[in-house]
Amino acid sequence: MRLPIRRAAILMPLLALPAFAAGEHHAPAGAVTLADSSAVRWQPGPANLPKGTQISPLAGDPAKPGPFVLRIRFPANTVIAPHTHSKDETLTILSGSIYHQHGRTLDKSKGEPLRAGGFVYLPEAMPHALWTTDEDVVLQVNGSGPFGVDYLDPADDPSRAGR
Repeated sequence: MRLPIRRAAILMPLLALPAFAAGEHHAPAGAVTLADSSAVRWQPGPANLPKGTQISPLAGDPAKPGPFVLRIRFPANTVIAPHTHSKDETLTILSGSIYHQHGRTLDKSKGEPLRAGGFVYLPEAMPHALWTTDEDVVLQVNGSGPFGVDYLDPADDPSRAGR
């Protein structure tokens, strides 16, 4: 599957992020082991995610074909507008809480609260939105690349307004 130029540009910031974390144990080539959450190395998220987002690629590369695992930290009071992904995605909430809503428009009255241990599976092209309230949240995202965020309304893409 060819990536549209717009998606390729969105993924480019992820290419510069190392696919390992601080505190890794020495493991066979290709293996990743983290002793605990303090070993995760956070970096600023790509421009297509809301300001203040932090990301840590743990395994694989979401810009390339194949499996990947990311951790994403969203600050309190963050909205990720309705969007889709070109591949299936799983979200596991590791800490904090976040609201998730299926659909093409944001309607906070229809969001489902997800707390630590919560899980969401989304097939490719499934429109959805997420938002935090008064606390930060850490998610683990598992999927297959190439992977990107396609906002349903291009005006919702934070990279279009600058960071």
